[in-house]
Amino acid sequence: MAEVMHLNTDNFKKETSEGVVLVDFWAPWCGPCRAIAPTLEKLASEFGDSVKITKVNTDDYPELAQEFEVMGIPALFVLKNGEIVDRFTGVQPIGVLQNSLKNNL
Repeated sequence: MAEVMHLNTDNFKKETSEGVVLVDFWAPWCGPCRAIAPTLEKLASEFGDSVKITKVNTDDYPELAQEFEVMGIPALFVLKNGEIVDRFTGVQPIGVLQNSLKNNL
């Protein structure tokens, strides 16, 4: 079973450069960020190895959040081969995220 992967400045480019990747920019103190965590776990289980579900802690890696111009969290980005193809801010219904991931496979 695929799990949600935690990204940092060392592994970000490597893990997001190929395939479809959902990146969740979050922080531990953020209530909505904690609320969306179970949705991310479900997506990781559902998509398995066909999509990477990842998280970036904006407190620990503010430079990554700045690079993506994150203004509010949770901020969710769908990347395909390293390029942003979709973005969402705030808690999203699982169906919205499923559709975005499926459309970009």
